[in-house]
Amino acid sequence: MRLPLTPPLEPMLATAVPDIPLAEGMSYEPKWDGFRCIVFRDGDEVALASRGGKDFTRYFPEVIEQVKAQLPERVVIDCELVVIRREEGRLPRLDFELLAQRIHPAASRVRKLAEQTPAEMVAFDLLAIDDEDLTQTPFPQRRARLAAALSGVRPPVHVTPLTTDAETARRWFVDFEGAGLDGLIAKSADLLYVPNKRLMRKIKHARTLDAVVAGFRWHKSGPIVGSLLLGLYDDDGLLHSIGVTSAFSAARRKELLDEIAELRDPAEHPWLDPKEGQRLPSAPNRWNSTKDTSWEPLAPTWVVEVGFDAMEGDRLRHTGQFVRWRPERDPRSCTYEQLDRPIRLDVEEVLAGGK
Repeated sequence: MRLPLTPPLEPMLATAVPDIPLAEGMSYEPKWDGFRCIVFRDGDEVALASRGGKDFTRYFPEVIEQVKAQLPERVVIDCELVVIRREEGRLPRLDFELLAQRIHPAASRVRKLAEQTPAEMVAFDLLAIDDEDLTQTPFPQRRARLAAALSGVRPPVHVTPLTTDAETARRWFVDFEGAGLDGLIAKSADLLYVPNKRLMRKIKHARTLDAVVAGFRWHKSGPIVGSLLLGLYDDDGLLHSIGVTSAFSAARRKELLDEIAELRDPAEHPWLDPKEGQRLPSAPNRWNSTKDTSWEPLAPTWVVEVGFDAMEGDRLRHTGQFVRWRPERDPRSCTYEQLDRPIRLDVEEVLAGGK
C-alpha cells in the first residue's frame, strides 16, 4: 500500500469520565458497541486493522466489498464494525454476541456468517485521504472532510451522528442505550489524532446489581482465585451465568481461596445438571483458543454487589467490578427483575442521524 498511513496503526483511545464534559467546540458522538477498526484502502488493496494488532481482514469479506464499492479510492478511516440483529416483531439493535461469532478460524464458517450476520461499518474519523495525512488536523476539520468524502454512502456503510450541543448529547446518552449503544464519546475542538493515546473522553452507563457467586476460576499465576463466576435467577428458578468479577489484589485472591473452601465441591449444583436454555460459564474464548476457561463450582449461597456498564442479552457485557459483599441478601432474590432495562430504540434511526 502507498498511503500516508499504513498498518499497523493503533487507534486513538478514550479515558472514562463520570459526566459529559463541557467546553467550547466540544463534539459528542454515540459510543458504538462493536469492534474498533481502522480501514486502509489503496485501490483494490484493503486491510482491516483492529486495536491491539489483530487483523480483521479475513473475517469480514462483506466489509471489504463495501469498502471497495463505497469508500474513496485511497483512504484511511477509523470506524466501528457492528452487527445489527433484525428480527420480525422486534426493533433492530446492536448485538455484540453475533459480532463476536464472526471471529472464527474456518474460512467456510466465515463466509456463511458473512451472509447470515453481515457486519456494518460506522465511520467516525478520517485519518488520511489520497496523499494527505490528516492526523495533525483538528478534529472538526477532519469530521467535515469525513462527511464530504462519505456523503454518498448508504447502508451498510454509515457516518456516525455528531452534535456539539450538550443537551442533545445528554438525551442521546439516555435514549440510545435502548438501541444497544454503549454511551458517548466526547472530542475537543483542538483534538489531533494521536495513535494509542487516551485523548478522547468516554461516558458510559454505570449501574450495580446483586449476583450469586456460583463458581470460580484459578488465576493463571498459581493456586489462587482468578475470578468469581456470577449468576442470576430467571422467573423459572434457573440460575444463569452472567459473567465474572476479577479485580482483586494478589493478597486478596489468596484470602478468597481460604474463604470459599467451605463452598467448594458441593453435592449438587445447578450448572452441573443444566436445563435447556440455561446459560453456563464455560464458553470458549474466541480471541484466544488456548485460554483455560475451566471452572470449579461453588455452593450458590454467597451474594456480591458488582458494578457494570451494560448487559449483552442476559449477561454482563464486560467484567463486573466488585463493590461489596451482601451477606444479608437471599441468593434466590438475585433475579433479572432488578435490572433497569432501557426503552427499546431502533438502531437504524440512530444511524440515520449521521446523514
